[in-house]
Amino acid sequence: MDIAAFLELLTPSGQAVLAEAGDHDVSEDGLLATASRLRERHGAELVSAALTQVRLRERAVAKFGPDARRMYFTRQGLEQSTRASVAAHRAARFASRAPSGTTLELGCGIGADLVARARAGLAGEGVEIDPLTAEVARANVAALGVDDLASVRVGDATEQDPAGYAAVFADPGRRTARGRVFDPRAYEPPLDTVLDLAGRVPAACVKVAPGIPHEAVPDGAEAEWISVGGDVKEAALWLGALAGDVRRRATLLSPGTEPGTGPGAAPEVWTLTPQGPDEPDVRPWGRYLYEPDGAVIRAHLVAEVARLVGGGLADPRIAYVTSDERHATPFAAAYEVEDVLPFSVKRLRAELRRRGVGTLTVKKRGSAVDVDRLRRDLGFGGRAGDRERRRGGTALTLVVTRVGEAPVALLTRPLPRAAGAASPA
Repeated sequence: MDIAAFLELLTPSGQAVLAEAGDHDVSEDGLLATASRLRERHGAELVSAALTQVRLRERAVAKFGPDARRMYFTRQGLEQSTRASVAAHRAARFASRAPSGTTLELGCGIGADLVARARAGLAGEGVEIDPLTAEVARANVAALGVDDLASVRVGDATEQDPAGYAAVFADPGRRTARGRVFDPRAYEPPLDTVLDLAGRVPAACVKVAPGIPHEAVPDGAEAEWISVGGDVKEAALWLGALAGDVRRRATLLSPGTEPGTGPGAAPEVWTLTPQGPDEPDVRPWGRYLYEPDGAVIRAHLVAEVARLVGGGLADPRIAYVTSDERHATPFAAAYEVEDVLPFSVKRLRAELRRRGVGTLTVKKRGSAVDVDRLRRDLGFGGRAGDRERRRGGTALTLVVTRVGEAPVALLTRPLPRAAGAASPA
């Protein structure tokens, strides 16, 4: 999709084609027939642009909720955009801590964060180096009704002068043609360049990859790792007036509550920060196993989960917490341990058969085992005989890990995941 086709899509006639495309089958099976039907009456490039938007909007619902039906996307822009609930969470911190004035956003993409801050009442100016993506961001600002507070212009982030702005938000590119970029020096622009620009204003936030090394977090900054529904989505560095009084934080957002779903739909938020030593106790396996949320692990806060549940680690290098106490916590999935066995496929297969296990979930940490192959070896590979044997059986979660160099297998049953009390982020 080029700029000309996209801009035509925004005209009244283009909007009519977009609406018509949305009423037809755009699945893989029906796409060709729909495209042929539309091209009988409309130009090929406009039809292609309309169909692309309809398909991207369908994919975007998971990130943006009902707003996705009004928004515009590029494939790369959707992939790299901030989930709406995460953007709203960040915007709330800007609203409560940033100095009054306009926020300069470097690399605004399709405008997700720009829109979220505008909805929080904050003025923003987005800069985007790709002209098509900039047009998409402008269209989103207008479509979502925040063009009185937010604007977008084409520009190179590295050539911007942040002087005079109240704050900076930066989202450097973390993907290339070869895939994801993990080295902060390979960001586009590099993280050091972005931090230099961010350091020229009273407050700033820089979006980074969840795998950022802790040693790359600059002095005085706060690093926040965010997960939604148990999946780690991203991390951010808070600087200046936006930084808290801790160096790192794990934030958990409940899923399924993207902005636009109606009053009272704000996600629940839980936050965990360091309260004591980083090294948890080491102890034998207890009655319960706790699997910390990925954001907790990324933030090096496993010791805090261990303290919350009165437990420790069976192996100091593996983030499985064990305890004899059952505690409700949103920061970890809990399992009741029924047995701990030396890892042996033959022994496990016999034990699962003896217990009449019909549904098996396999989890691993600190083990090189191939989960799919292990399931097949244990008789859960989908063969007709296995399906017949499993029908009506009980459910079990097999956890494969190790203590030291010794591989172990834990037979467990998952416990309901507790919400717990929300903490201000």
